[in-house]
Amino acid sequence: MSGEGAPGQAPTDCHDLRVAVVAACWHEKVMDGLIAGAQAALAEHQVEAPVVVRVPGSFELAVVANELAQKGFDAVVALGVVIRGGTPHFDYVCSAATDGLNRVALGTGTAIGFGLLTCDDEAQALDRAGLENSREDKGYEATAAALLTAQTLRRIRRREHLG
Repeated sequence: MSGEGAPGQAPTDCHDLRVAVVAACWHEKVMDGLIAGAQAALAEHQVEAPVVVRVPGSFELAVVANELAQKGFDAVVALGVVIRGGTPHFDYVCSAATDGLNRVALGTGTAIGFGLLTCDDEAQALDRAGLENSREDKGYEATAAALLTAQTLRRIRRREHLG
């Protein structure tokens, strides 16, 4: 299972971070779970008034994440799911979305939560969506990672002690 070995970190106070979530619309049940997981992480980390933006699909995550990052958000969480089909479309979308989100992070210096599920079938996606019978909650995990990264970036930029 891909979630084994994940670090255990208690939620921290992130009330002073501006956070946006950009979420694809495809695969409604999976996306509902990912968004619920993100919202749970935001609440546990005390994020006030996060912005949630929906986009048609996973391909569109990067361009909207880039715009949100340029608008001054401290963290942007990208949530989507791509399920393998019988054509190369899966590979193209996964690669473009992943590369695009990485470029946003490096180009803007903004913490980007990578919550893009790339699954062979719907069962794998449901198992990672944070639903009642899921083994993992990638929406929560991507959000928590983005928040902790945003805090680290803030400390570095303020030249605060990092240890």
